[in-house]
Amino acid sequence: MGTITVTNLGKAYKQYPSRWSRLLEWMDPRGKAHHQQHWVLQDLNFSVKAGEALGIIGINGAGKSTLLKMVVGTLQPTTGKVEMQGRVAALLELGMGFHPDFTGRQNVFMAAQLLGMSAEEVSGLMPGIEAFAEIGEYIDHPVRVYSSGMQVRLAFAVATARRPDILIVDEALSVGDTYFQHKSFDRIREFRKQGTTLLIVSHDKASIQSICDRAILLNAGKLVMEGQPEAVMDYYNALLAEHQGQSIRQEVLPNGKLQTISGTGEAEIAHIAFFNQDGQAIEILNVGESVTLRVDVKVNAPIDQLVLGYGIRDRLGQTVYGTNTALQGASLKDVPAGSNIRFEMQFPANIGAGSYSIQTALTSSETHLKNNFEWRELALIFEVINADKPHFSGVAWLNPDISINHLA
Repeated sequence: MGTITVTNLGKAYKQYPSRWSRLLEWMDPRGKAHHQQHWVLQDLNFSVKAGEALGIIGINGAGKSTLLKMVVGTLQPTTGKVEMQGRVAALLELGMGFHPDFTGRQNVFMAAQLLGMSAEEVSGLMPGIEAFAEIGEYIDHPVRVYSSGMQVRLAFAVATARRPDILIVDEALSVGDTYFQHKSFDRIREFRKQGTTLLIVSHDKASIQSICDRAILLNAGKLVMEGQPEAVMDYYNALLAEHQGQSIRQEVLPNGKLQTISGTGEAEIAHIAFFNQDGQAIEILNVGESVTLRVDVKVNAPIDQLVLGYGIRDRLGQTVYGTNTALQGASLKDVPAGSNIRFEMQFPANIGAGSYSIQTALTSSETHLKNNFEWRELALIFEVINADKPHFSGVAWLNPDISINHLA
């Protein structure tokens, strides 16, 4: 079984102030350093147990790819160490070292043997690799004529031709088409069921939250958060707008979930609740029931334009539906400080039975990346039950009218 242990891991590169400084350092009889250390990663500590899936999240330049390269051994750390047990397969970069002048088939044999397979084993696995990659006759064409999507198809097919103890995947899969992404993640999920340990870097929130047991967030080369994927993704979402000078805080709710609240504070949610048609506050909704989502907002500073956004999320944190008042043509202009505003959204609860949450955003536009007054995850948690509808599966109530005709 595959395990990964990262201890005090760090990576630094030497930065020289001029092109002559490197020579001076080499020739200096005192052994004096003429460079500064630029740390890309520093003081990383985490472990991945056998059969566990860990997601790695962070903005571009946070050090995610550097970390994976040190984990697989293609880059040596400056400090610390990585210990792994088990057979490893890694897909870190597009093409996985394919030679552009060799055919896909020839590259398969070379890449697979680098993964520790014998030529006989590769021959036996080749039909499955060809079938999974689905590149047809291009398997016998030089790789230089492949599209980026064809390269990643073949690379993934080789790396996963046999189930590894540890599978490490960088963002190369984002290059492939949607069909192949679904196909690849289906294979990853199947490996997980069979006990493969997974380390994955992705900006795809749905993938991280549906596959991973835990997630870590890297920022400026340091591990800033580790925990449940939903909570880590929420914090990452808040960091995306950090340049606005906003505050970010996290609070533990009574149900044990970690709520993330971020923003600059010009406006905030004062109260939020669901109401039924009789005007009664409710926490349990019936499938298809007509409800009103009431959101009371307190305005703390003058705002040129105020937009309220909300999203309904399932228990895994996936968005079922989301909109905002700007998209609905109901933005507020020139809102003075001290205002208390009540928003009411009426809609049928056409969602399946289960646990859900409401995510809210107070901004000046359609996104929170500019003027994020307040972004609140888990603003309201509620349950949906099916009290009087025919049984159905899924998160959407799309009850059909069915007609049947006998054709001659």
